[in-house]
Amino acid sequence: MVTRLVLGCGAVGFDLLQQLPDGDTTVVTDDEPRAESLREASIAAVEGDPTDPATHAPDADVVLVASDDPERNRTVAAAARETFPDAMLVAYAGEGALPETVDAIRETVDRLIDPTEVLADNVLDRAAGFESERARGLHRALRAAEEPIAVVAHDNPDPDAIASAVALCRLADRIGVEAEACYYGEISHQENRALVNLLDLPLVRLEPGEIEEYGGVALVDHSRPGVNDSLPEDTEIDVVIDHHPPRGAVDGEFVDLRSGVGATSTLLTEYLDRFDVPADTTTATALLYGIQIDTKEFTREVSKADFAAAASLIPDVDADTLSRVESPSLSIETVSVLASAIENRTVRDGALSTCVGEIRDRDALAQAAERLLDMEGVQITLAYGFMDDTIYVSGRARGSELDLGETLRDAFGAIGDAGGHADMAGAQIPLGILGETGSEQAGSLAEIVREVVEERFFDALSDAPDAPSPDDGLEYEYAPEGAASMAHPYESGRDDTEDDA
Repeated sequence: MVTRLVLGCGAVGFDLLQQLPDGDTTVVTDDEPRAESLREASIAAVEGDPTDPATHAPDADVVLVASDDPERNRTVAAAARETFPDAMLVAYAGEGALPETVDAIRETVDRLIDPTEVLADNVLDRAAGFESERARGLHRALRAAEEPIAVVAHDNPDPDAIASAVALCRLADRIGVEAEACYYGEISHQENRALVNLLDLPLVRLEPGEIEEYGGVALVDHSRPGVNDSLPEDTEIDVVIDHHPPRGAVDGEFVDLRSGVGATSTLLTEYLDRFDVPADTTTATALLYGIQIDTKEFTREVSKADFAAAASLIPDVDADTLSRVESPSLSIETVSVLASAIENRTVRDGALSTCVGEIRDRDALAQAAERLLDMEGVQITLAYGFMDDTIYVSGRARGSELDLGETLRDAFGAIGDAGGHADMAGAQIPLGILGETGSEQAGSLAEIVREVVEERFFDALSDAPDAPSPDDGLEYEYAPEGAASMAHPYESGRDDTEDDA
């Protein structure tokens, strides 16, 4: 049950108390008639000085500062922050508050209710939303984590992972916690590079061992260390926020897994709103692009929450920059890979498989797989090549009833790492003994790779599982700290490296 402490109680505070949801609420006020009125309304009220810690409850999940006097609220908020450093602190600015008083309160609290910005009937909605269990859990986990926190996207991050990492860092900064957006691997897809460069996003590329320089670790857009990232598997995780359903157990002080939304950026947009953190132009533009890419322009696995998040972001988006991100020039490598993919294609019953040989940019495969879907009569594509002792596979499906992620897992799960969405998936397969042919025999190596991958792919297609219907969706809600072990029959696998990114 939520434990609330209300310090001071003016007219707005009194109205708020009448309609708060169930919970353990105590009011401290130096207004004797008000205290008596509250007790008559069956609300626990203590007559005393709200600025005196001796009058406060021993513990509280949410602290509301709610007198009508702005200067009084400023003093009470400062005292409450010192007494309850880990609680969610919400303050009403008061009537006729001067700008400098509003600014001072805002710097102290987690959320400010300013009557010049919101109507009185929104006060209840804001307070109720902010004290939601997810928001309180994330707030507590961030403040409890050792600083600085590394907010780690999956390897070779896509726009959803990039935007989510940047947004979580902005949220952490708002509550006074130092955090940096980090990733392993490369940002090689031209649209991803354009996103980072045009918005000048602050990202740190990690090298092996550098994670030790951070105190806490948060994961966004993936959920397990060592799976789809280069973290050690035994890395202790403080925060996990992801929209992909995991196959194995997920551990963390705070875990929010919601497969019912189309993008992790949607979840971070929600948290920014609940923490009353304005989405600046840079963050808003990145988040909107993350939602667009992961939902394939709102046509794949999209939910009402994705539309709502996008609508809330649009007023702050830099449309010109977003347009430039969406239409970067094709790299020479991408054009070369696409040409090889077309030349080397094999098509059977609407499914296209193609080996492009040795590659220098793995993201070019995803673009080739996407563009090959435009060929007449093709509903499923698989583009693959090899680089750095690994075969990289990217698949797409359109107008097909099969579950491509499960199909690739059936085809390649026994020899590599595979998985993804129903219509977009990927795999990574160690070359192993195939690589012993040597680079000087690249042609023969490409032929061996083609035989292995193509045979397994078409065999898996002969008994491919159907895509899940909307009613089959499973969702994980917020898991409180210390109790975040979860399992799910699906695996997000390496699909994030293939998310059109």
